[in-house]
Amino acid sequence: MPLMKAAVFVEPGRIELQDKPVPDVGPLDALIRVTTTTICGTDVHILKGEYPVARGLTVGHEPVGVIEKLGSAVQGYEEGQRVIAGAITPSGHSYACLCGCASQDGPGTRHGFRPAGGWKFGNTIDGAQAEYLLVPDAMANLSPVPDALTDEQVLMCPDIMSTGFSGAERGGVRIGDTVVVFALGPIGLCAVAGARLMGAATIIGVDTVPERLAIARRLGADHVVDFRAGDPVAQIMQITDGRGADVAIEALGTQGTFASSLRVLRPGGVLSSLGVYSGGLNIPAEAFGAGLSDLSIVSTLCPGGKDRMRRLMDLIATGRLDLEPLVTHRFRLDDIEQAYDLFSNQRDGVLKVAIQP
Repeated sequence: MPLMKAAVFVEPGRIELQDKPVPDVGPLDALIRVTTTTICGTDVHILKGEYPVARGLTVGHEPVGVIEKLGSAVQGYEEGQRVIAGAITPSGHSYACLCGCASQDGPGTRHGFRPAGGWKFGNTIDGAQAEYLLVPDAMANLSPVPDALTDEQVLMCPDIMSTGFSGAERGGVRIGDTVVVFALGPIGLCAVAGARLMGAATIIGVDTVPERLAIARRLGADHVVDFRAGDPVAQIMQITDGRGADVAIEALGTQGTFASSLRVLRPGGVLSSLGVYSGGLNIPAEAFGAGLSDLSIVSTLCPGGKDRMRRLMDLIATGRLDLEPLVTHRFRLDDIEQAYDLFSNQRDGVLKVAIQP
């Protein structure tokens, strides 16, 4: 039985490289040879034991690769074709898919701690930080990569770009809106870019890392707020002349940023939540106007499927958006434990790492 290298969750605090069998291919599956992948903040939650997955699971959910083998029923693709698959791999035929919530496709939705049935890679099935990846429901999820685009140009599409953009989309950003983005990690930076593309007139980014604040400006932020320089809520209310924001996008997943997002909203504003909350989360009654302020709180999970991936890659191909600067470090798969150490401890100005088997 042929073996491959894979980054495996061993126990809280340990993800290590191991040998695993190359997956067998079912009729609707595709096996891709991974050429580039990356580490997500959610993988760090898994590493720390803050999000439970099975021991022995291969982690990772952001693949770029080449089709190695197609299932017998898969049509419309060729072996040797460059493709990506979204972090979310909907079947296309579940109740969740057919009611417009493809990201929630799968069993277990909204029961216990595990939401997001559509998130399978590195969650319920083996993921992308490996030499090979089995993609289920391939015809719903594989999207060919245009020849003119490199791996790193499309590396953000499977999750980070799709998630960040969905924060602006679900928030209902309109032309002329004021949008605040709390936390300018890779997802928050993509939320900035998404809000700009959707027509926001004023975008305010909140963080404290100088490099992130600078990239936020490059991607469309009109103002940046360093939360260490003073109360970010007060700074934002001053920038908006006391009016507040139409939409606040929370991209970190902490109680503090969630509460601050509520506090900067105008009456009738929208809090668009992207964070993964690994502990308790409370809605402060005063920030929520005791429930009487016409505020909305919406959540979203990274939209997946091949058409979403196509749309994101088409946007990159136009040249209107360049996310390559988000890739700050590069590692071989053999060195993925070092990559995790760097990324989870946020050293050396890291934003995203490219992992190449």
